[in-house]
Amino acid sequence: MQQGFKNKVVWITGASSGIGEGLVNAFAQQGAKIILSARRESELKRVAQQTNLKEENYLILPFDLADTSKAYVYVEQILRQFGRIDILVNNGGYSQRAEAKDTPLDIDRQLMEVNYFSAIALTKSVLPVMIKQQGGQLVVISSVSGKFGFYLRSSYSAAKHALHGFFETLRLETEKQGIKTLLVCPGKIKTNISFAAVTADGKQHNRMDESHKHAMSSAECAGIILNAIQKGEEEILVGGKELKAVWLKRFFPKVFGKIIRKQSPY
Repeated sequence: MQQGFKNKVVWITGASSGIGEGLVNAFAQQGAKIILSARRESELKRVAQQTNLKEENYLILPFDLADTSKAYVYVEQILRQFGRIDILVNNGGYSQRAEAKDTPLDIDRQLMEVNYFSAIALTKSVLPVMIKQQGGQLVVISSVSGKFGFYLRSSYSAAKHALHGFFETLRLETEKQGIKTLLVCPGKIKTNISFAAVTADGKQHNRMDESHKHAMSSAECAGIILNAIQKGEEEILVGGKELKAVWLKRFFPKVFGKIIRKQSPY
């Protein structure tokens, strides 16, 4: 990979683990200046320190995606340190492991708030900056669950579907102002996403799904994402053989329907 991101200012949510941590490392290797956001400040510091970035080249900006009311304040803080924002990576979020009939409405709303509305709020906060710069890139980490529904993921899947509708529209509205939008649809990636998935009683699933144990690493996934950003891609699928389901649903929906019903939720 070329040094295409040297001195680019990149804001990454969900930067404390998984794909987000992989992206921090990948951008750091390219010489980017990075804003790391997630809830746990101690984990953000750990990730930043392992990159060997100089202190002036990163900013720890902890907050909970359930509350993005201070999004414009965060943007001002970033601008004070770096003067611009080149790339926003809306990566943070969490999954679900509960049947729709058992999931209380407040958990449905929280899943939408964190997985959908937070990305919209942060994007709207950086758009004036990117429009003024006449350039920028929005990267949205969706999921194959944004392409089709699956057991135990009703509201998580709904949030990911919603991201596609919003950002596909936004792409058309802002591309003439030099703003590019990439939607990333990971399949099975070896992260702790299943550990942190919420169950019907609001607790964590607290175990790794069997299908994730031997999946693609977050580092490999991050490399693929950076390559797609450099190429100006609009949408990519990242993962293993599970990605075939996306094409089956599009071209052979009846076959897809038969196969998907036989899959394990885990």
